[in-house]
Amino acid sequence: MQTSPSDSLIQDRISTERKRKHARQLSSNTSDSTIAPKQQTISELFSASQQKLSVRDANGLVLSPTSKRMRLDSSTSNPPLPPTTIAPAQPLPPEKMYTFPTKNNQNNNVIDLTGSPGASPQRKNGMRNHKPNFNPHMGAKKLAVKNFRTQAKADPQLYLNQVWEKLDAALTVVFKNEKITFSLEELYRGVENLCRQGHAQEVCLRLQKKSEVYVSEGLKQPLLERLSSKNVDVLRAVLAAWGTWNDQLKIIHWIFCYMDRSYLLQQSRSLQDIAVGLFRNIIFEDPQLMPRIGDGACDLIASDRAGEDLDHRTFSETIKMFHEMQTYTNSFEPRMLELSQTYIAEWAEKESLEKSLADYVASARKLMSGEMARVDMFGLDSTTRRDLLTLLEDHLIQKKETRLINQDDVADLLDDNSVRDLEQLYSLLERRRLGVKLRPAFERWIDDTGTGVVFDDKEQESMVIKLLCLKKQLDTIWRVSFHRNEELGHALRESFETFINKSKKTSATWNTDNSKPGEMIAKYVDMLLRGGAKAIPAQLSSIASKQATTDEDDNEDIVFDEDTEVNNQLDQVLDLFRFVHGKAVFEAFYKKDLARRLLMGRSASADAERSMLARLKTECGAGFTANLEQMFKDVELGREEMISYKSFLSERSERQPLDLSVNILSASAWPTYPDVPVIIPVDIKSAIDKFETHYKNKHSGRKLDWKHALAHCQLKAKFPKGNKELVVSSFQAIVLLLFNGLQEDEKLSYEYLKEATGLPPAELARTLQSLACAKLRPLTKHPKGRDINTTDQFSLNASFSDPKYRVKINTVQLRETKEENKETHERVAADRNFETQAAIVRIMKSRKKILHAELVSETIRVTKDRGTLDVGGIKRNIDRLIEKDYMEREEGGMYSYIA
Repeated sequence: MQTSPSDSLIQDRISTERKRKHARQLSSNTSDSTIAPKQQTISELFSASQQKLSVRDANGLVLSPTSKRMRLDSSTSNPPLPPTTIAPAQPLPPEKMYTFPTKNNQNNNVIDLTGSPGASPQRKNGMRNHKPNFNPHMGAKKLAVKNFRTQAKADPQLYLNQVWEKLDAALTVVFKNEKITFSLEELYRGVENLCRQGHAQEVCLRLQKKSEVYVSEGLKQPLLERLSSKNVDVLRAVLAAWGTWNDQLKIIHWIFCYMDRSYLLQQSRSLQDIAVGLFRNIIFEDPQLMPRIGDGACDLIASDRAGEDLDHRTFSETIKMFHEMQTYTNSFEPRMLELSQTYIAEWAEKESLEKSLADYVASARKLMSGEMARVDMFGLDSTTRRDLLTLLEDHLIQKKETRLINQDDVADLLDDNSVRDLEQLYSLLERRRLGVKLRPAFERWIDDTGTGVVFDDKEQESMVIKLLCLKKQLDTIWRVSFHRNEELGHALRESFETFINKSKKTSATWNTDNSKPGEMIAKYVDMLLRGGAKAIPAQLSSIASKQATTDEDDNEDIVFDEDTEVNNQLDQVLDLFRFVHGKAVFEAFYKKDLARRLLMGRSASADAERSMLARLKTECGAGFTANLEQMFKDVELGREEMISYKSFLSERSERQPLDLSVNILSASAWPTYPDVPVIIPVDIKSAIDKFETHYKNKHSGRKLDWKHALAHCQLKAKFPKGNKELVVSSFQAIVLLLFNGLQEDEKLSYEYLKEATGLPPAELARTLQSLACAKLRPLTKHPKGRDINTTDQFSLNASFSDPKYRVKINTVQLRETKEENKETHERVAADRNFETQAAIVRIMKSRKKILHAELVSETIRVTKDRGTLDVGGIKRNIDRLIEKDYMEREEGGMYSYIA
C-alpha cells in the first residue's frame, strides 16, 4: 500500500515529539537546576500532546492518519470503500507562533493548550509520587490561537449536482433493468457525503420524484394497456410489476442505505415504506386497476370453488402482495367476502332443493372444510376466517334450518339407521347451537316406529326383540350421532315411555286396556330363563357377533361367559320394563311362567332366576316380589317334604311301584289354575292317595287340591328301533299307557281315548296332536293330518327313533293356550278396577272433599305404576263407589267422602 505525503509528515512529527518528551522526562528526574525556557511552536505542542494528527479532506470530514479506510455501518451489506486521499497539512509560519513555559521544566515557558484542564503533570507523565516545581510568576509572555479547520474549496451545491448526476444515471440503468456497470460503493459514498453535508432531504425528494415518474410511466402504463384482458391476467401482470419493483428496490436500497438509516429513520420512515406507498398510490389505487386486481384474486377463488385447479403460486403471491401493500383489510377482504356471500347463498339454495338431506349435509360440510383449508393454506387473516365462517354458517345452517330439521327427511335417516349421516347433521346444526331442534323429528319417529311395533298383531311374538333392537339403535344414535345430548336423551326416554304404554282394546288383549308390552316382556324373560344364552336372538347376542368376527384360522379357544351374556340381556329387558306403567300385566304373566319353570324344572340357571328376582325387587320394591319369593320357598319346602316322606316309607320298608314327587304350593302365592277332569291310572292313583293320607296325618286341617295339568312324567318305552325314556306331561302319559299290550297294527279310536282318559275334548285334542302330529311322534294318526277329528284312529309308531335316549315330548305343556291368556288378561283387568277403586277411596279418605277433575288426575298419578285406566274407566269406578256408599256427589262437581 502506498503512503501519502500527509501520512509521512504525520509520522515524522509524532516520532520527533516522542523523542523530545523522553528527553524532558530524563532531565526533570536527574537534575534540580533550572533550565532556561525554550521557545516551541504551536504545531509542535499540539502534536506532542495529541500524539495523533487529525486532518480533514476537501469536504470537511475528519480522517485519522492511523486508519487507512473508512468503515461503513455494520448493518449494510455494501463492500468496503476504497482508501481516502488526504491532502498534506499546512503548517503555520514560525513568526506567528508563541512560546510558553513547560510544566515539566521551570525554564520551559511553553503552555500545553491541548491538555485536559485539571490534569496533573504527574499523571500525564506517568510520575504519580513526584511533587511539581511550580512557579506562578513564570508564564507566557504572548498567546496566539489559530483555527486549524480548513475551509472547503468546492461549492456544496455544485457537489450535490455532480453526485446526483451519477445517481440519476445509475437509477436510469436500474429502472431499465440493464446491466450494472457503475460502482455501488462510489454511489454509496456520494450519498453518505451528501447526507453529512445536510442534503439528505434534497436527495430523498429527488429519489422520490424519479421513482414516481418511473412507476407511473414504466410500470403503470403497460398495465393499463392490458385492461382488455381477463382479471386474472391483469392480476398476474400487476404481480410481475410488483416483483420487478421489489428487485429494483434492492439495488436502490444498497445505494441509498445511509440516507435510509440516518435521515429517514429519524422521521420514522424507510425506503421500503416510500416504495410500497408509491406502488400502492400509483398502481393499486388506480380507478381502473384496483377493481381488476381484487376481482382477479376473487376469480382464482371462484375457479377453485368450481373444481378447477387453483394457481397456488399466483394466489399466494397475491395475498403476500396485499399484506405488504397493507391493502388486504381495506380492499381485498371486503370484496372477497361480498362475492363469497353471493356464491354461498346461491349454492345453498340450489343444493338444498336438488339434493337429499344427507347429501346436502355432506356437501355443506365439504364446502366449509374446503373454505377453511384455503384460509389456512394461504395464511389469510383470522378476521377473514371468522367472517367467512360466519357467512357459511348463516347461509348453510341458520337460513336452512327448516330444511335441516325436516321431520320426513330426518325420519328417512333414522329408518336407514344412518348413524354417520345423523352425526354429520347434528354436528352441522351444533355450530349454531341448533342440535336440540332435532327433538320434534326424533320424538315423532320414535313414537311412530314404536307404536307400529306394539300394535302389530302379526308380529306379537317378536315384539320384545324388535323393541330391544329399536332401543339399541336409538342408544347408539344418541351416543354417537347426537354426542350424548342431554335434551335429546330426555326426548328418547319420554317418547319410548309414551308409545310403550299406549293401549287399545284389540283382540290381542281380549278387548281390555291391558298393556301388551308388559305381557310380551314377561314371555321374553321366560324364554331367556328357560333356554339360557342359546335362546338369545342372534341380532341381540354379543356372543354371536363375536363369533362372526372371529378369524376362522385362529386356533385359540375363545371362551364366552354365558351367564354374563344372559345377565346382559336381562339388564336390557329391564330397561324396557322401566318404561312400562302397567306392571300388573307383567307380574301376572311372569308369575305364571315362573310357576311352570319351577314345577317342571325347566330353568336353565337357578342363579339367573335369583338374579332376575333381585332386579325386580330393586326396581319395584319388596311388595312386588313377595309372592315370587314365596314361590321359591314353596319349592324348597316341597323338596324337604318329599325327603321326609321317602324316609317315612323306608322306615316302614314299603316300596312304591313308581317314584312319586309332589310339590306342595301355597294357594295365595301361586297363580290360579283351572281344575281339568281326568281319569288317573290305578297305580298312580294309589300312590297319590297314600301320600295324601300321610300329609293330612302330618298336617291336620290342610286340604290338598291336585293340579294334574301341571304334572309331568318319565316313561320307559320299548320301540322296535330301541328303548327310550320319554319325558311327557301327565295327560300324555295317561294316553300312552292305554297303548300298553297292543300289537303294532292295533288302533284305538278317538272316542275310546276320550272315554278312557276322561279329558275334555279340547284338552284331549291338544294332547293327541302333540303325540301324533308334532316333530316327535310316538303315535301314528290315521288318516294323517295336522288336525284332530273325532273319527281319527291312533296306533303306536313302530318306526319311532331318536339319537337321544331321553326324549322330551312335553314342550306343548309349557305353551300357553288362548284360554289361559284370555283368563289372565281378564283377571288383570278386573284387578285393575279393584286397585283403582281402592286408590279412589284412599284419596277421598285423605282429602274428604275433592273436585272431579282433581280426583281423576290424582287417581291416574297413584295408579300409574300398576296400570292406569282411561278417564272413562275411572269415572265408572267412581260411580260404583257411589253406589256402594263410599262417597257421594255434591253440587259443583264435588265429591265428599262418607265415613
